[in-house]
Amino acid sequence: MSSPEGETSANGVKIAVRDLIKVFGPHPAAMVPLVRDGLGKAELLELYGHVLGLGPVTMDVRAGHVHVVMGLSGCGKSTLIRHINRLIEPTAGCVLVDGTDITAFSARDLRAFRRRRASMVFQRFALHPHRTVLGNVAYGLRVQGVPRAKAEVCALGWVERVGLAGFEDRYPAQLSGGMQQRVGLARALATDADILLMDEAFSALDPLIRTDMQDVLLRLQADLKKTILFITHDLDEALRLGDRITILRDGQVIQEGTTPEIVLKPADAYVADFVRDINRARVLRVKAVMDGAINGARGPLLPLSSTLEEALTFFHEDPSGRRPVINGDGRGVVGSVGLPEILRAIERPNLDRSGTGGPEARLPPL
Repeated sequence: MSSPEGETSANGVKIAVRDLIKVFGPHPAAMVPLVRDGLGKAELLELYGHVLGLGPVTMDVRAGHVHVVMGLSGCGKSTLIRHINRLIEPTAGCVLVDGTDITAFSARDLRAFRRRRASMVFQRFALHPHRTVLGNVAYGLRVQGVPRAKAEVCALGWVERVGLAGFEDRYPAQLSGGMQQRVGLARALATDADILLMDEAFSALDPLIRTDMQDVLLRLQADLKKTILFITHDLDEALRLGDRITILRDGQVIQEGTTPEIVLKPADAYVADFVRDINRARVLRVKAVMDGAINGARGPLLPLSSTLEEALTFFHEDPSGRRPVINGDGRGVVGSVGLPEILRAIERPNLDRSGTGGPEARLPPL
């Protein structure tokens, strides 16, 4: 397949998954036409004794963004992420990174790609028990051929950045789960790979530690702007971390979009069930409900990035009228928002049988 490098680069797409299919069984290639014709996972297993892992999946991951893939166990999310660095080979389709098809890489090119361009953080830490914290973080650099002294200097800087200064001589068994995952994150970042693959990276952690690790990742990402593909089964985590979210079911994409698109306009009942009980006031931001009208807006200036929960406080003294919304640098009014839009977005809609909402669920356009 030719590599549309100009198109991919121009669109800001770092990873482009195209018509990706993975079938497990004795004759996977023979199943591809059936999958492309719409045969589902249950039917493929019942009629042909093959398991549909993925397919067909088409998805774009934009450079410098956190793209979350989520779904229930068995939906194909871990299978998908393992195709990005070819830990799993596709049955059909391709994966383009910066316009180059990595499924066509030679063994040598693939090793170089894994060592220098794509790092992975696993759910179960995958640390070397016989290496210290510093040794684990420096491991990827040593594999690249970086001299030990230089690798350890670089690794020490990452140990400090993830909050483990003073623990560099400890061994994994001497650390808590959260600390071990910080080591795994530092090891992935130390190689300076531009792609970070995180497969249920925080799922094994206790809730408070998990939230803490999400904070660590968000702080680092604000500075580093890595391209991150993050796998999770937890909606709250997906909504908190993701610039975009892809929801899978039975190996297929059910919906892809931003947090407001997923929450306010679920594609079907399956997605609606995911978002039904979330606290909309805390995950939706003013940008999702504002409009471009400026005339008539009055009162305190409301930051564009405010959550709807924060925005409600701007209407305590005067619930009427519209508040001007300012952009990120605080220097320009970009629109306005009123209390009715905020309350409508916060209210959980009554869903019809399709899951897309009846008249009571209609919301402002995004």
